[in-house]
Amino acid sequence: MKIESPHYGSLEVDPAKLISFPAGLPGFEDCKRFSLLEVDSASPVAHPSVGVLQSVDRPEVAFSVAEPDQFSLHYEFALTEDEEQLLRVSKPEDVAVFLILRRDTDATPIKANLMAPLVINVSLRIGIQKVIARLGCDVTLRPAN
Repeated sequence: MKIESPHYGSLEVDPAKLISFPAGLPGFEDCKRFSLLEVDSASPVAHPSVGVLQSVDRPEVAFSVAEPDQFSLHYEFALTEDEEQLLRVSKPEDVAVFLILRRDTDATPIKANLMAPLVINVSLRIGIQKVIARLGCDVTLRPAN
């Protein structure tokens, strides 16, 4: 499947590797199918360990994402029963967590949205955006190796 991204140009996406977000993402409820792309390390805007969650339904929608471990974060939160059922999670190893990144300007640091992580069942390729209404999760920095 080919999509034309205004940000990344013409992309060939394997339909078998799409990630389904049945409820979409908050503010982007019509975007239900995404591809997780690796950022080309030769790109001048590339950052090691940063990927792109590219919408297939609306090619102009793309989010920079990274795993919390890339920032030396130990990040824990609980899923509701409904979220576990939607994701069809049977064990914690079934899921991967990603943070949506943003940078306001080239002169500002990259910021990660800790209050709305993406949770993806990696084997079934189903995801949700977990909106955390209040701080109740644990976030700690891991010691540098």
